[in-house]
Amino acid sequence: MSDEVIYAISIGVTLVGLVISWGAFRRRGAGAGMRGASLSLVPLAAAMTGVTGFFADLVFSPVKWAGVVVAGLAVLLYMTSGAMLSRRAGAAGGGKAAGRGAESKAAGRSEKKQKRAVEGPAQGGGDPEMAEIEKILRDRGIS
Repeated sequence: MSDEVIYAISIGVTLVGLVISWGAFRRRGAGAGMRGASLSLVPLAAAMTGVTGFFADLVFSPVKWAGVVVAGLAVLLYMTSGAMLSRRAGAAGGGKAAGRGAESKAAGRSEKKQKRAVEGPAQGGGDPEMAEIEKILRDRGIS
């Protein structure tokens, strides 16, 4: 697309957005109006910086789409390899430190459960319904 067409479209979209922002300012206040005005200026700023031309070329260029697909594939491979490496580290020597952390958490949980069992439900002669709710939650391991 030519620059004149891009500028004309972006100025039109900006003006429509500013009119809607003025209405939002009148109905909902200055905060809504300023937010609308800021969003309305984005298309004009994109056209002035050349970002709009880039996206217009991207839409119509198969070579650029192929580049986007290759970049996406690179990100996917990188993330997959990270997951594979972390699993291998967890199964090998790196798992020992993680296992100790899990054991200490489990020990802490069992101590809390034992403490609750000794204390009993709802201290202070509370509501019997609350005691029943607490029992259900304990049975399901929620609290």
